[in-house]
Amino acid sequence: MTPPTHTIENLTEDQAKAELERLASQIAHHDRLYYLEDQPEISDEDYDTLRIRNAEIEKSFPHLVRTDSPSLRVGAPLIGPFKKVQHRKPMLSLDNGFNDQDVYDFFDRVRRFLGLSPETPIEIVAEPKIDGLSATLEYNHRHFILGATRGDGEEGEDITANLKTLQDIPQHIAHKDFPSITEIRGEVYMRHSDFMAMNEARATKGDAVFANPRNAAAGSVRQLDPAITASRPLKFFAYACDDYGPFAVNSHWEYLEKLKEWGFVVNPLARLCQTVEDVLAYYRELEEQRAALPYDIDGIVYKVNRIDWQTRMGYSTRAPRWALAHKFPAQQTQTQVDEILIQVGRTGALTPVAVLHPVTVGGVVVSRASLHNEDEIARKDVRVGDTVIIQRAGDVIPQIVDVILEKRPPTSKPFIFPHACPVCGSHAIRLPGEVARKCMGGLVCSAQAALRLRHFVSRDGYDIEGFGAKHVIAFYQEGLIRYPQDIFTLETRDRHSLTPLRNREGWGALSAQNLFKAIEARRKIALHRFIYALGIPQIGQATAKLLARHYLSYTAWKEAMIEAKDQASSAFETLVLIDGIGPSVSEDLIAFFDEPHNLEVLEGLVKEVAVLDEIPPVVGSSPLSGKTIVFTGALTHMSRPEAKVKAESLGAKVASSVSAKTDYVVIGEDAGSKARKAQELGVTLLTEDEWMGMSETE
Repeated sequence: MTPPTHTIENLTEDQAKAELERLASQIAHHDRLYYLEDQPEISDEDYDTLRIRNAEIEKSFPHLVRTDSPSLRVGAPLIGPFKKVQHRKPMLSLDNGFNDQDVYDFFDRVRRFLGLSPETPIEIVAEPKIDGLSATLEYNHRHFILGATRGDGEEGEDITANLKTLQDIPQHIAHKDFPSITEIRGEVYMRHSDFMAMNEARATKGDAVFANPRNAAAGSVRQLDPAITASRPLKFFAYACDDYGPFAVNSHWEYLEKLKEWGFVVNPLARLCQTVEDVLAYYRELEEQRAALPYDIDGIVYKVNRIDWQTRMGYSTRAPRWALAHKFPAQQTQTQVDEILIQVGRTGALTPVAVLHPVTVGGVVVSRASLHNEDEIARKDVRVGDTVIIQRAGDVIPQIVDVILEKRPPTSKPFIFPHACPVCGSHAIRLPGEVARKCMGGLVCSAQAALRLRHFVSRDGYDIEGFGAKHVIAFYQEGLIRYPQDIFTLETRDRHSLTPLRNREGWGALSAQNLFKAIEARRKIALHRFIYALGIPQIGQATAKLLARHYLSYTAWKEAMIEAKDQASSAFETLVLIDGIGPSVSEDLIAFFDEPHNLEVLEGLVKEVAVLDEIPPVVGSSPLSGKTIVFTGALTHMSRPEAKVKAESLGAKVASSVSAKTDYVVIGEDAGSKARKAQELGVTLLTEDEWMGMSETE
């Protein structure tokens, strides 16, 4: 794992901005590998270190938080040919903790958010964090009717037929107190003994074996033939729901007890803890038992037990505020570096990768590790032929922790990082304040161009079925596509081609026809997917959705971005005041639309596709629906974070600064400059009691 070049205290604003950009890109890359391909290339600990560094910088530079920040998303792209399912409520990720202090901090955050005294006890339900595949089960009139993967948190894959083969999942609930319509959420996993027996049987038949139980479970529930899933020894632990309301319970522990009554399998190791000391004692107990458990766990999940407290705390963009995943430490071993390769990414960044002599770490065979950048190689002085210590935490390829110098071959030489792109030969330059060396041949480098097109058709972009990375790169190299719009003219050009797609190696009449049908099916696309697919710097899924929900139509968004070039315009003021955008993201958006080449691509693309207007979210009849609110001063009835959660739940937009477009400013005790500015602009001021009255009106 690359150590920070600078401590947080010594970072300049430009350095912080550049590092946040790098971290967002790296973490998004690793999210895609983990969720999309089930083939991660860094360890869980390495991944968590990236997220921790990102969070630390954001805490010190809150005005630089990117709207595609890893802290704002789940990052779980969809995979496979299954029908897509919209979750009734998002299936979010969990915030992570790595040491005792993180757990103490979690308890402190709960107290501050809820305004609890130090003496008020906080009951916590602690459950083993199963290393499997998250799934949700929908029941209608007590019958299991739909099963889905978590997917990207909002939309998953329909794997109902496969989940119906699991004995741990009840097909019908006879109990009359079971809700008529509800979702049960949990984890599909495989026991060690079953995994080993299955792999032995596969090896005997000459079939490929699975690397670990998690991969085996994930692959088994994604089979097109449910009979294959039925032949796999899969298990299911239930541990959550989309809404406690229908269950008539007051605590999460009561909910788990209800699940057992109704015939679901609940992890018997779950424990109700009364104090932070109880929680940490439970963690150490399970850490000691971990190797002897019949299934893989990679930590402990802590949940605030009281449901009313969970409701008050709510959720951030990617995780519930009332839960924490306390991760276990990594495992280590030694191996040899056989080769160091350089990969070129979509942004032109050159990333060194260590090719390792295959070795088993924690039951998983690994053979590669990212070295991140030239600083990492120089700091650790990693060389071809070196014996290195590697570690992993979970189902991933490890990180290089250190070099064992006494085992270094006498003929070894330091690795020389290339100053030219290994793909196109262009200069590879490292700009001030950046850690990555980048290829400058953006318009001619096939690696970058092909990867940009790959991003365009990715699962979170256009999501064209059957048009994966391999085909995109091959079509680019053969000159069949150069720009996004070329994808949608492919069939027409193919009809007049002397070498039609159906005659090419690896293709046939049926596969070519299926591809053209898949492309045709994507001629209509949601605005937020369209924005994300363009690959604009700093515009990830969360930012794309934010822009789409604000501007609602492609035409309105495009015109506003072009007009925003004039910083004296109302379009610029509106853009930078969108909560979560700010100056940095605005610069990249304006720069994108200020490039004539990009406008040409957009013009060509919208001739081929229809960008659908964004549908505003349904927010009910609250008088706060659609209003922009700013909170200032100290609130007495609830904490500021709780007030924000309450406002957003009623359809309001919470802004951090006051403008002429602000609808209400809620003033607490010692309200300052924001209240004065609101008076100057004629914005309505509300006392905390007035705000409470409006927020409680249905």
